[in-house]
Amino acid sequence: MKQILYLGNKLEKHGASPTSIDTLPPLLQQEGYRITSVSSIENKPLRLFHMLGSIIFIKKKDLVLIDTYSTSNFWYAVLSAKLSQLLSIPYIFILHGGNLEERFANSSERILKLFRTARANVVPSYYLKEKLEVFNFGNMICIPNSIELGNYEFKKRNSLKPKLLWVRAFDKVYNPGMVLEVCEKLTKNYPNVEVCMVGPEKDGSLKRLQRISKDKNLNVSFEGKLSKEEWKKLAIEFDIFINTSNIDNTPVSVIEAMALGLTVVSTNVGGLPYLISHEENGFLVNPGQPKDMAAAIERLLEDSALAERLSVNGRTKAEEFNWTQVKRSWLELLG
Repeated sequence: MKQILYLGNKLEKHGASPTSIDTLPPLLQQEGYRITSVSSIENKPLRLFHMLGSIIFIKKKDLVLIDTYSTSNFWYAVLSAKLSQLLSIPYIFILHGGNLEERFANSSERILKLFRTARANVVPSYYLKEKLEVFNFGNMICIPNSIELGNYEFKKRNSLKPKLLWVRAFDKVYNPGMVLEVCEKLTKNYPNVEVCMVGPEKDGSLKRLQRISKDKNLNVSFEGKLSKEEWKKLAIEFDIFINTSNIDNTPVSVIEAMALGLTVVSTNVGGLPYLISHEENGFLVNPGQPKDMAAAIERLLEDSALAERLSVNGRTKAEEFNWTQVKRSWLELLG
């Protein structure tokens, strides 16, 4: 039975959104792997020491998986890989984040060599794979983020109501302020528009947006961080899922929305055009353009046949990310 050490930011219990270190290990354990996940320590320096200490002191491990982001946590991955290399332990990077291209462009050859000599660099989308090919990572493997499709009950949408759902962290890269601008524009023609925003506070914008919403008398509710089951239950009451990101890869929340049958309107950034085919399984609009997003939503509200096509085709697209499909690639990689 293969023993795996998985290093990443396991911070869901501290209010952060779940990431692959929260969702992937239980799925792999069902396939017979023994996995230790580190670290859930909130303090950043202590979290790093916990990761490095686990590489040294957890004796039984055949492989180290390392979540890698473009933020300051990039250095966790670099230091963990270097230590694994010094101890002759095979390691695999799992690459996340729409800004990794810039991070690698500003990295030294010594750091890039750590990635080139890894057993593999797993990327969740062909968008990111294409972006990173310039760095000559010959060991890149595309394994998409997965969902367990059976846990997502499909509800076909056609005659839509102006009920919008947004599910991301309150962080400037996801541009939550654009949601209020879209709501304000829709209110002119649809005074009964209703918007629900779900997600944890990350950069201090939540309170600011709550104040703006109140001042403008917008019908926007702020639910904070919800569990996956809670927001899936909430989603039944909504018809349109909006994604306002300025930077993104292939967000699981959008895949989940498609699986549930919500019609999706998203900004045309990062890996989203690889996920969404415009006017076939969703709508794509330019980032930072609330007027365009409001216009796309109005089209869906006025055209029930178009809405139904997006709803049905969205579910079909989500089926490609079912764990029963994706796990084959993980099993082949991990051996």
